[in-house]
Amino acid sequence: MNHDFIYDIPVRIYFGVNQLSHLGDELTKYGKKVLLAYGGGSIKKTGLYDKVIAEMKKAGITIFELGGIDPNPRIDSVRAGGELCKKEKIDAVLAVGGGSTLDCAKYIAAAACYDGDPWDFFDQDVWAPIPRALPLLTVLTLSATGSEMDCGGVITNTETNDKIGRMEPALLPKVSFLDPSNTYTVSAYQTACGAADILSHIFEVYFSTDNDLYMLDCMAEGLIKTVIKYTPVAIRNPNDYDARANLMWASSWAINGFLNGCKKQAWSCHPMEHELSAFYDITHGLGLAILTPRWMRYTLDETTLPKYKQFGINVFGIDPTLPDREIAETAIDKLSEFLFETIGLKSTLSEIGITDEHFAVMAAKAERIGNTVNGFKPLKAADIEAIYRMCL
Repeated sequence: MNHDFIYDIPVRIYFGVNQLSHLGDELTKYGKKVLLAYGGGSIKKTGLYDKVIAEMKKAGITIFELGGIDPNPRIDSVRAGGELCKKEKIDAVLAVGGGSTLDCAKYIAAAACYDGDPWDFFDQDVWAPIPRALPLLTVLTLSATGSEMDCGGVITNTETNDKIGRMEPALLPKVSFLDPSNTYTVSAYQTACGAADILSHIFEVYFSTDNDLYMLDCMAEGLIKTVIKYTPVAIRNPNDYDARANLMWASSWAINGFLNGCKKQAWSCHPMEHELSAFYDITHGLGLAILTPRWMRYTLDETTLPKYKQFGINVFGIDPTLPDREIAETAIDKLSEFLFETIGLKSTLSEIGITDEHFAVMAAKAERIGNTVNGFKPLKAADIEAIYRMCL
């Protein structure tokens, strides 16, 4: 088997409590004028904003701010941030928040180095190159997207109902600060949605027909079990440091490219979910939770059965002497139980007010944008629409 691949993840991570004391030193490596990007203001309520500002001022940083970045971040914020960076000749961008803020900051950093409209980065007819971006540093407040340790991000255009992701080396953060105590105030709902997102990142590469390295499958299964073990703990006791630390580090390693190895297949559930949140602005992790078990059932056949059997035995400890199909179906049942009963997420699209009104359009766009025909099991638009209907 050919296992050729390149792995390069030059992100400096400061993990743990009190690591923010290194922020000023790291920022000044890139300049003295920094754009501070954040979301709806929760970092001000928790006191994190004041800590960040204090460290920046101590280092003599001139601070410019862009707050109010939305969940499912909008291209409007990217445009505004990019223009501000150009106007003020910003040296670096500091994102403080969850995945939405970090994703938006990545493309602000790219927009600052681009003369056109940053939607060109996502327009399928343009797909403008991203050869460079301003240096990006991050302070993470939510374990979910893994954006603190990867070179990707997803941006929404509400005018066209498009939500499109892209990965480029220039978008990789230079430094990320991961303090699990900064996630203590994350709600039970967002903790659960984050867990679903982490799991989906792992599933997108674990469920594969490409050549597998046994070692990487073991790592993936360990990460899955970590999320299943510690998410309920974090929900019951939000201030449990061990639970929050395990979820935070699992989030980073779920999508930083390590698990991919030599696997080249396209992702399946993410492009399908991007259409859900583009049209209905739902929480990304919730959409993934609802879709994933249905996608698994839809793609379960004789060609994919061995992987589902492996999943059931190694993750959930299902009796390996049972019939293969029973093991696979039981594994999917157990995952559903975890998502919808143990951590309490809604289990259907109907429960969150989504009908089949846009399914055909969404399915066609998911096939085009996500190239899902090349996923674990090839999916045409009709297949995607059928999976959406299974979720009602």
